[in-house]
Amino acid sequence: MAAVEIDPKTGHKRFQTRAAKTSNRIEGKGYSPVENDALTTLPPPPPGAVFNAQEQARYREFKEARAGAADYISMEGEFSRYLEDVYSKGPVEREPLTDECEILVVGAGFAGLLLWYKLQEAGFTDARFCEKGGDVGGTWYWNRYPGIACDVESYSYLPLLEEMGYIPSMKFASGFEILEYCQSMAEKFGFYDRCLFHTTVESTSWDESRKRWRVETDRSDAMYARFVILANGILTTPKLARIDGMEMFGGESFHTSRWNYDVDLEGKRIGIIGTGATAVQAIPELAKVAGELYVFQRTPSSIDVRDQRETTDEERANWANEKGWARARRERFAKISAGRTAMQANDDYLSGKVADFKKRKQHTRKLSPEEMVQKQLDSNFRIMEQIRARVDAIVEDPVTAETLKPYYPYGCKRPTFHDEFLPTFNLPHVHLVDTAPRGVQQLNEQGVVHDGKTYPVDVLIYATGFQWMATSTFNMVSGKGGQSLREKWEKEGTRTYLGLHSHGFPNLFIVTGPQGGGGSFNFTNAIEAHGDYVLWMLKTLRERDSTTVDVRKEPEEEYAEHCRLADVVSQPLRDCISYYNGHGDAEPGSLAYYGGGQWHKFRLEAQSTLNVFEFDS
Repeated sequence: MAAVEIDPKTGHKRFQTRAAKTSNRIEGKGYSPVENDALTTLPPPPPGAVFNAQEQARYREFKEARAGAADYISMEGEFSRYLEDVYSKGPVEREPLTDECEILVVGAGFAGLLLWYKLQEAGFTDARFCEKGGDVGGTWYWNRYPGIACDVESYSYLPLLEEMGYIPSMKFASGFEILEYCQSMAEKFGFYDRCLFHTTVESTSWDESRKRWRVETDRSDAMYARFVILANGILTTPKLARIDGMEMFGGESFHTSRWNYDVDLEGKRIGIIGTGATAVQAIPELAKVAGELYVFQRTPSSIDVRDQRETTDEERANWANEKGWARARRERFAKISAGRTAMQANDDYLSGKVADFKKRKQHTRKLSPEEMVQKQLDSNFRIMEQIRARVDAIVEDPVTAETLKPYYPYGCKRPTFHDEFLPTFNLPHVHLVDTAPRGVQQLNEQGVVHDGKTYPVDVLIYATGFQWMATSTFNMVSGKGGQSLREKWEKEGTRTYLGLHSHGFPNLFIVTGPQGGGGSFNFTNAIEAHGDYVLWMLKTLRERDSTTVDVRKEPEEEYAEHCRLADVVSQPLRDCISYYNGHGDAEPGSLAYYGGGQWHKFRLEAQSTLNVFEFDS
């Protein structure tokens, strides 16, 4: 079959560009069940655990000592090899496309797969997808490191479980199971026929004369689309720490998002830079094969209880006969209080204790904003005291334990969950190197240099994370007048409506973009809400016989101000250096949105009145 052909039934193009190698499973696992109550139980909070601002002084000092986003470099030139697709063969050869379609979607992860399901259900079948990887999965395509798993329980995280007739094997599914699930969704719903793999969108520009978007790719495509949907996620582009001498290192090296399974790690001296969410999962697995393992930590992570388990036969039987179980469970998950850990939320609320949850939030009187913040800070601090107590209970060496204790408010860094990570540092061949506050600053031919000491390693692994809402995505989109989204936001501040629209960019939808709402541990909630909204808008345009839709400037400004104020209110909890707040430099309301249910209030008002939109017929 040719890479591109015409479907005789629909007249639409059909694609065969999936890379063959990606379907081969790399054997791996995520969290393993741990049969040890001491490792799967969070200690009680110490008596009198009340937030004290002085406890955060160290973090503020470290924040001032760091350069924020400048601590990272782009993967260009000699560092571009860290971006290479190691999971698939080269692109399937095809001719460039210069045609037109109704809907073009960027991305083939959860958002893209869910959108295709909803689009075809509503009769919007003239849709195609562009994906830079060789297969579906998005983050689960790129991230295949040992130990990878989802931090949100799989029964609420995986989309379309009932439609697929699928129940995950574990409460917290491994990344390998999730990747295969994505592939199964693509097979069942005919997604592969609609997707151009190994195709990176480089330019998306609005053609006012044609009322269409012109989409250009790295495959010399120059396609036109009536609608463009950005569904390429918020953590898509890996980043590297800025370290002197990186090019000098003589051993093997790679980024965790491009794990090189061709590199033999057995018995080797391994160094890993970073102790964030990825490293916390990978380090216990590395310790099982390494001769010596050096963990270079700048900021400790908060390590909560995981308490992994297999899905029970009783659950499988009950859910098979319970219509709507997955959506109901996901909706209950969305009602989690901000002061609970994801683990506590799973246990307390997903079993249906929503009434109890609401009771806990009640007050005898309306609290002032200052009182609400203080109440959250106290709750936050109690949780962190429990997490710190857990380190002391597990890690044997007091110096190592002290170094592993998080000293910032809960959520400052992405919370992590693991029952094998902390015990790993009791092993004699595992060494924790504290590089606070600046992190690793120098490499040489042999390995990592810190405080004048060289740590020789054979393999160096960068667990340095991803760019949050990578600017390249927004640089590539040019609306009316040729201004890019990035240029608009740099000039005016981030301006969207619901995170989905931006004035001057008609027929463009940004799924899970800045100010996009969600406010939940479970990102699938936001994806589904945004997907439903996009489908509603497409149906509305069809019913009105309208060609384009844009959001008006005034409601956009009102919504942007709402996001700013929501961010300011929660700022005391997030005086942090994290990817989701631009490493401490982002303007309030410009990135992640913490308005919770307010997002839905704005959405419902817009849908009922249509006053915020400009329609062109």
